[in-house]
Amino acid sequence: MSYFLPMHRLTFAVYPGFELLDTAGPISVFTGANRALGHSGKPPFYTVDLVSPAGGTVTSSSGIAVLTRSLEACAREGVDTLLVAGAEREHLLPVLADPAWQAWLPELVGKAQRFGSVCSGVIVLARLGLLDGHRVATHWDACGPLAATFPAISVDPDALYVVDRRLWTSAGVTTGIDMALAMVAQDVSADIAGEVAKRLVLYARRPGYQSQFSPLLHAQVKADSPFADLIGWILANLGSQLDVPRLAERAGLSERTFHRRFVAVIGQSPARFVETARLDAARMLLCRGLSLKSVAAEVGLSPATRFCEAFERRFGIAPRLFREMHAEF
Repeated sequence: MSYFLPMHRLTFAVYPGFELLDTAGPISVFTGANRALGHSGKPPFYTVDLVSPAGGTVTSSSGIAVLTRSLEACAREGVDTLLVAGAEREHLLPVLADPAWQAWLPELVGKAQRFGSVCSGVIVLARLGLLDGHRVATHWDACGPLAATFPAISVDPDALYVVDRRLWTSAGVTTGIDMALAMVAQDVSADIAGEVAKRLVLYARRPGYQSQFSPLLHAQVKADSPFADLIGWILANLGSQLDVPRLAERAGLSERTFHRRFVAVIGQSPARFVETARLDAARMLLCRGLSLKSVAAEVGLSPATRFCEAFERRFGIAPRLFREMHAEF
């Protein structure tokens, strides 16, 4: 398939100590899209600039330096997509106090077709008052402080990335890749985005609604979790009976001891964990277009009425509507 597209100017705003993967990951997606579009001998669809207040060389937190243009020069020319990279707190503080960001970044945002951030770059935009009334995503560790500091912003603590009109924000690091793939799907096609994901050897294209922490990952990050094997078994047997007596028996513990230890290690009751695992799996199945009855049976929440009630109680949306909204994934 041939595509005839006008040039799209991408600009990543960086500063000393920025997280390199916040820019390198998405840039790899966009340059991959150029290759997939087959623009051999022609100008690429996506062009990429890195900008900083004064321009010149900027060193990332990993010690790798990049060459940037000045914010002022970029503001004069305008951009199509502007994204602010994230960083650890000690590297963000000087940015928030730099008058050059206050002078030029709002002008760039005003000219952009879409703007946003990767990870904690959202704090830069929030400090400049550019996010009031918007819903945003950021790294799970920054969700609480961001919501407390900027009450006019709605912070989604679960989403991998959030699209709110022309504002795009992602939870950070690898989720910037997911967000970039969604941009490619919007700009060009889902087929091209899928081809890029395949070339990058990604396990899957993750939609924005997917939780930052899957139930399994949440368990795995608990140091030396004694329930890691059990969690894996639960996720492989969601359609089975997963009550406390059966789980306790599999863990080799009494029911009371199992419940107490599970809550202490995982941070939630076994019943809550199982329901979360089932509903997370249900979202993925709904995106494949399965019927509500089939999904309910596969994740162990039959009958369908029980599944619908649990899904809507947890996510605030009916599973049928959710399936219609996300079927493209």
